Amino acid sequence: MNLEIDNHVVLVTGASRGLGKAICKHLIDEGASVVAVARSKDSLEELSTYAPEKIYSIICDMADKNAVTTLVDQTLDRFGALNAVVNNAGIAPAENFISSDISVMEEVFAVNLIAPALISKDAAKYFVSNETKGSIVNIASTSGLKGKASLASYSSSKGALMRFTESIAAEWARHDIRVNVVAPGAFATSAQSAVLEDEIILKARLKKIPQRRMGDPEEIGPLVAYLISPVSSFVTGSCFVIDGGEVSKL
Repeated sequence: MNLEIDNHVVLVTGASRGLGKAICKHLIDEGASVVAVARSKDSLEELSTYAPEKIYSIICDMADKNAVTTLVDQTLDRFGALNAVVNNAGIAPAENFISSDISVMEEVFAVNLIAPALISKDAAKYFVSNETKGSIVNIASTSGLKGKASLASYSSSKGALMRFTESIAAEWARHDIRVNVVAPGAFATSAQSAVLEDEIILKARLKKIPQRRMGDPEEIGPLVAYLISPVSSFVTGSCFVIDGGEVSKL
């Protein structure tokens, strides 16, 4: 299928590893140029070698609101256009909520909700002023659909991101701005290293997934590419779960 995203410019946060890195590579393979945003300079430099002419790297701490609000302008300065945003950056600290400091939740919400909101707002202003049919894809989590123990801040932030997605999708549809959210389950990334490296824990984890495996990071790229593509022009305000069937059986 031709997704018609040749020459698209896509801003991707949390781009240096895991799902973000896989998304960047797939978008480039589909012909798009990518503005890759992350905190890790070394990881971004490694990613940039994949297609130097198609990747522009920006180092940014997503908890820094002043830095976050420069990302769209930096994208426009580099490529002169913006077609889509993928808000993928996120943090998921494990916590015993009764004893954790509320500052943990504040930081999680700053990265997982406020940063995507600021970027989406800046992108929407550009789309409207330039009469561009833009697309925004927020990467949430199945933890936003079902709260999980020891992840109160993370689960609540991702649930909030889902409701935010629905709200702005309804508000901005009249401007031809589409906003959707993807809710990944367990994927074989460094975030799951503690599970992947322990055979007993891994076996128990896979029993919860009907497909009896974790997702391959490369499996999320095609879904994101579809959602930013003109091919999905009537899709907005929707949540796409990609989890091997785990949530469906709960």
